[in-house]
Amino acid sequence: MNKAFVREPEFDGKAYCPQCGSLGVAVSEATLDHHVQDSVRSRLGDAAWYCGFAKCEIAYFDLFESRVVVDELRTPVYPKDADAPLCACFGFTIDDLEADVSEGKPTRIRELLEKSKSNAANCRVLAADGCCCMREVQRLYMMRTGGGGR
Repeated sequence: MNKAFVREPEFDGKAYCPQCGSLGVAVSEATLDHHVQDSVRSRLGDAAWYCGFAKCEIAYFDLFESRVVVDELRTPVYPKDADAPLCACFGFTIDDLEADVSEGKPTRIRELLEKSKSNAANCRVLAADGCCCMREVQRLYMMRTGGGGR
């Protein structure tokens, strides 16, 4: 068949990390401006994706395979750096989560949940992936307390 008559697939909004192949999370220009050092920010336009795979050195990438690596971010971000706060808005850390696990009740996590519902939460900009951390915090808590299923 002549390729001139083959229709190109339409972009479905999904982008995969050019290094590890993980599905990227679309982020806003404001997120990029907040996290990427000024000296390399011009590599990415308004549309980019975050690679959330902890062991991949790529932090952000675009469809043209431009990339920003973890060392080019302004500050460490979770999960790329396990010591970075899980919550960029309120500084909730793995230590906070572990304290809840050891005490047997999610006191700090409940406080974080309430804060995440407030106007002070700015996940779209402050979180590296532009998403609220609560899903990940709850997942980690359930894994550590044996309530995570598989």
